[in-house]
Amino acid sequence: MDFDAYIELVSAFVRDNAAWAPPVVFALAFGESLAFISLLIPAWGALVAIGALLGSSGISFWPVWVAGSLGAAFGDWLSYWIGLKLEYSVQHIWPLSRHPDLIPRGEAFMKKWGIPGIFIGRFFGPLRASVPLIAGIFEMPYWRFQFANFTSAFVWAAVLLTLGDGIAVTLHWLRGLL
Repeated sequence: MDFDAYIELVSAFVRDNAAWAPPVVFALAFGESLAFISLLIPAWGALVAIGALLGSSGISFWPVWVAGSLGAAFGDWLSYWIGLKLEYSVQHIWPLSRHPDLIPRGEAFMKKWGIPGIFIGRFFGPLRASVPLIAGIFEMPYWRFQFANFTSAFVWAAVLLTLGDGIAVTLHWLRGLL
């Protein structure tokens, strides 16, 4: 299934089953933030598409935002734990073994940015998959990681959902002009 079909399928499900919006967004954000899964399933597009549905479908922003934020934070939390437990052996596990540059890039990024790197890494695709893992491998202090993890997750989810809503409002406005 190609990326566009995947996004359409997920957003159609949420549009037709509004009560499922928070659990679906939680699962998408969790997968998007989990070290191995995020390389296979680019969920950010579906999250933006769901954000576009919020205003027109009557789905409340707040539970969807909280669900997306917690999903992202728990995905990174689990990635951190995997890095802490498996250390460098994690780079030999599929699908990371197919992307040998991710761990060294994440390592260089974390050495340069430290704690703010958790926040910054949340917003950049391949880094989102490797930064929490690297933080675990290097045993970044737990509470520092979790502070950056949860604050960045809430900002990230708000940005994606609001971006989708903003695109929907803009398109509606442009249709009115034509």
